[in-house]
Amino acid sequence: MTEKLIDYGQPPLAGWAPMVAELYVENINISLAFWCDVMGFSIAYQRPEESFAYLERSGGAQIMLYQPPENEGVDHSVKLPQRIVLQLFVDSLSPVLAKIEKHSHAVLQEPQEVWRRWGDRMGGKREIRIKDPDGHVILVAEDIGERPLDP
Repeated sequence: MTEKLIDYGQPPLAGWAPMVAELYVENINISLAFWCDVMGFSIAYQRPEESFAYLERSGGAQIMLYQPPENEGVDHSVKLPQRIVLQLFVDSLSPVLAKIEKHSHAVLQEPQEVWRRWGDRMGGKREIRIKDPDGHVILVAEDIGERPLDP
């Protein structure tokens, strides 16, 4: 009898990000489908026996997903307060928007152009806001350039 080998993956190809959010999720499979199929991440490595996955995206973005066991004391019935927003920069919003539409995922904020002061200049982004299956708010943005401060 041959034992089936499980591909647990490897450390992130781009190296370790200096800070990575670990999101507690209610259902690891639903969250993996969202983060991989809609948001364009892939599994760098995983520990299925612990319901844990470390995800990465081209450009260096990384995030961890963890479905804690019931005996760990995480109450999934408590909804998250809107106090944390994860910001993900992408090369282009168009492919993300296409995946969101394909998977019929709701958008909290339709695409908009926003210019904000970045010290001595203005920085522009085209951005949307969405929620993942567990209620985490994600601001997805594409850089549209810089310009001098308005006089």
